[in-house]
Amino acid sequence: MARMRAVDAAVLILEREGATQTFGLPGAAINPFYSAMRDHGGIRHVLARHVEGASHMAEGYTRARAGNIGVCIGTSGPAGTDMITGLYSAWADSIPILCITGQAPVAKLHKEDFQAVDIASIAKTVTKAATTVLEAAQVPGTFQQAFHLMRSGRPGPVLIDLPLDVQLAEIEFDIDTYEPLPVYKPKATRAQAEKVLDMLTAAERPVIVAGGGIINADASAELVELAELLGVPVIPTLMGWGTIPDDHRLMAGMAGLQTAHRYGNATMLASDFVLGIGNRWANRHTGGIETYTRGRTFVHVDIEPTQIGRVFPPDYGVVSDAKAALEQLLEAARDRRAAGTLPSWEDWVGACGDRKRTMHRRTDFDNVPVKPQRVYQEMNAAFGRDVRYVSTIGLSQIAGGQFLRVYNPRHWINCGQAGPLGWTVPATLGVCVAEPDATVVALSGDYDFQFMIEELAVGAQFNLPYIHVLVNNSYLGLIRQAQRAFDMDYQVELAFANINSPEVGEYGVDHVKVAEGLGCKAIRVREPGAIGDAFEEAAKLMAEHRVPVVVEIILERITNIAMGLEIDGIVEFEDLSDAEVGAHQPIDLD
Repeated sequence: MARMRAVDAAVLILEREGATQTFGLPGAAINPFYSAMRDHGGIRHVLARHVEGASHMAEGYTRARAGNIGVCIGTSGPAGTDMITGLYSAWADSIPILCITGQAPVAKLHKEDFQAVDIASIAKTVTKAATTVLEAAQVPGTFQQAFHLMRSGRPGPVLIDLPLDVQLAEIEFDIDTYEPLPVYKPKATRAQAEKVLDMLTAAERPVIVAGGGIINADASAELVELAELLGVPVIPTLMGWGTIPDDHRLMAGMAGLQTAHRYGNATMLASDFVLGIGNRWANRHTGGIETYTRGRTFVHVDIEPTQIGRVFPPDYGVVSDAKAALEQLLEAARDRRAAGTLPSWEDWVGACGDRKRTMHRRTDFDNVPVKPQRVYQEMNAAFGRDVRYVSTIGLSQIAGGQFLRVYNPRHWINCGQAGPLGWTVPATLGVCVAEPDATVVALSGDYDFQFMIEELAVGAQFNLPYIHVLVNNSYLGLIRQAQRAFDMDYQVELAFANINSPEVGEYGVDHVKVAEGLGCKAIRVREPGAIGDAFEEAAKLMAEHRVPVVVEIILERITNIAMGLEIDGIVEFEDLSDAEVGAHQPIDLD
């Protein structure tokens, strides 16, 4: 059997497990691992500018394609703590990433050695497992178990912490006979599928709520097939957006408090039965539980047993991987269709379609400064069906969820629950690494954009082209104005009354200069009629220079976007009547 350093064995396992794309920064305590990656040559690496950025790049890489597992690497101490936000984000959205950190030698772990922090204890609450390996001979088994855990049950991140002496110690290891551990995923039974269908067929107005677990399971095709076989409308969650194309006749719209469609909320409120698959009943989707659940029967299918009943008790729960559950439901539904025992819900589907054709929000504003609704209208026109959008929290995500169109799974790549500021730039770079030939468009507000902005330099260095739509409503400028006001006898009203200048300085940062200084290209837009041309020019610059291109669009300071506390109480601004809406982006269902 071959004798090698423990880090050499670890790198060989990464190759065998198919996790060959890494993101990170070297440092003294992790340099042996980097030397192993260099020596074996089968691992690709993107050098981040900040270790938190590396963790979000790994997230974006995993989210972009089924089967991917991004790997982020950092040295001891603050590198690990910097990656906690990425681990939390991945854990919250069920995204498998592997975080590898260096550590002080084993003998120094309890002696307050330089940068010796108990990162495993810190990371335990936001990972499926976090381990400091104390014996070199345990390195292969620890990596093997890490991949088993990331892929089994509810997917999620794992952290492996490697003391310096453990990395360098020699062990016996045979990669030729190494085998990944079998992946475990719970599977629904035929009896459970029949029970679900019994409950569904007793309903008059059923809907399927499609969550991100369907995308994680690579089961969007099965979801669409089941919806078509049954003739039942689908309401995707924000994490499940793209499981069914937006222009599919059974796509009934998203429901929720912020990232929702008017017609989606209306259909949810009109339903009497809800089959949730791979979703977690997140509060931005449900709003008030009493309103959301009143008058409806619920079935919840989820891969994680403790998720059933976490938010509210369903009428029936099934613990299953989304793909396995959909396969069982399809088989049972086909048999019922052949036997002629499936009812028809065509009148209900027609009513859902009527809402979808008429209940839209206005987007065709010509105001200067620009209203955000117009930005997303122009994006729909410019980028087409195959674009991949990437977004974290903020106005950009909320408006994107209300106005954009998504047609494929993994074409809306979204930080759903954690929503850390600065996530968008590094996550988008991870998407670009995973899908180098895709058209990728990122969404950010000006406040979010300032965090992790240094990672734009990674896109320039590694030729990772994408378009970054930066909607600037001077949120950062407002904060600075407010701060100045507090410093001047708290004259807040005076400060906010004098923020109407269109000059860049009033918008906080000259993002064009910053982006270009980091090796990228940038365009500033002030009028709605110029947005489409800016997107066209950005595509040309991206193709020519192979770098990120920032399109900064100057928005009005105060923007009214539809939101509420309950799905039956959304406040609509600049709304249109049903008769008028036909002139403003109706969805073609033909």
